[in-house]
Parts: sequence; C-alpha cells; structure tokens
Amino acid sequence: MQARGLSYLARNFRCREGEIDLVMRDGETLVFVEVRARRSRSGLERAAESVGLPKQRRLARAALRYLQQHHSEDPPPCRMDVVLLIGPSEAAPRLHWIRSAYDSAAAP
Repeated sequence: MQARGLSYLARNFRCREGEIDLVMRDGETLVFVEVRARRSRSGLERAAESVGLPKQRRLARAALRYLQQHHSEDPPPCRMDVVLLIGPSEAAPRLHWIRSAYDSAAAP
C-alpha cells in the first residue's frame, strides 16, 4: 500500500470496541484497513464475505475510538478498505485491495 502512495500510521490498533489491522493516510484521507488472508484464489470471495455487517460495525466503532484518541479536534475524511492476501504464507501472496469497502450501513 505504501508503494501505491499511502503512508503508514499504525498497525493493530486495539481498543475495547475492536481492532483495526492498519491505519494509513491517503492524502488527506485517513484509511482504516481490514486485512484478510486466504491460501487459494477460491478463498477470495469467502475472505471478502467474512467481513460481514457485525464485523463492519465493530471496525466502525474502533475507527471512531481511534479518531477520538488521535483527531478529536478536527477529524479528517475517512474510509474503510479491505485488503485480501491470496496465496500460501510462505510465498509472496497476491494482493486484492477493495477501496471504500463499506458504506454508511456499517455505522455504529
């Protein structure tokens, strides 16, 4: 993701509400990233589906907590992305990046 212009801010942000795998910055936008790994291409759809509405809501609540802790005065625009890693862990996995994966339906 850094090779595609995003800046790394945090990894494995944990709070009572949940965990965010990566927090990145894309220009002025704060990007909360959920990472899912699957061994085979056939797992691509299951990996994307594994981030259902309950998980989306937990991610949204954790993102709000991150904003409260780090950007309480003037929160930047935000989005939630999903990165799917496909392939065996010992090999370089293929990356499938879903930008703006969720809409307001996941709002807490």
